[in-house]
Amino acid sequence: MNRKIKYLVVDVDGTMTDAGIYYDDNGNELKKFCTKDAAGFHAAKHVGIKLIVLTGRKCAATEKRMVELKADYLFQGIKDKVTFLRNFIKDNGILKAEIGYVGDDLNDLAPMKLTGFVACPSDSCNEVKNIANYISNIKGGQGVIRNVVEYILTSSGEWDGIVKDLYESGI
Repeated sequence: MNRKIKYLVVDVDGTMTDAGIYYDDNGNELKKFCTKDAAGFHAAKHVGIKLIVLTGRKCAATEKRMVELKADYLFQGIKDKVTFLRNFIKDNGILKAEIGYVGDDLNDLAPMKLTGFVACPSDSCNEVKNIANYISNIKGGQGVIRNVVEYILTSSGEWDGIVKDLYESGI
């Protein structure tokens, strides 16, 4: 199978995190990210898939982690994901088959329908699971992005070569 996906939209809360919102004594929002997702980001970038992190919340912890992961795009505080994504797709000349979406809850449902590939964590809401092309066997916050990228790249026959290039070469 030839891989058509050139962009992957990634939700944060409930997808890259366990959906919990934590606050410290000073009111700072904290999030727990799974280090396994880094392998998914690195593999996607290795084959030229652009990662678009799109979240309804704004959080310094999310910005810090996405900088570490070298996300291609980070859009926080986006309440209307449909309009935002529709405009992003139009402005960048992206075909539906070239963009995928990984999310977990009702606020992801409508923007998912703008994409050609939908994936979700195992603990996603039923409405999202019902339209997903791939339901990960992993819960949100436990390495879902790595798992989804592995699925995409295994389907196109690229995964084994990426593992060799990135991890068996001593890098």
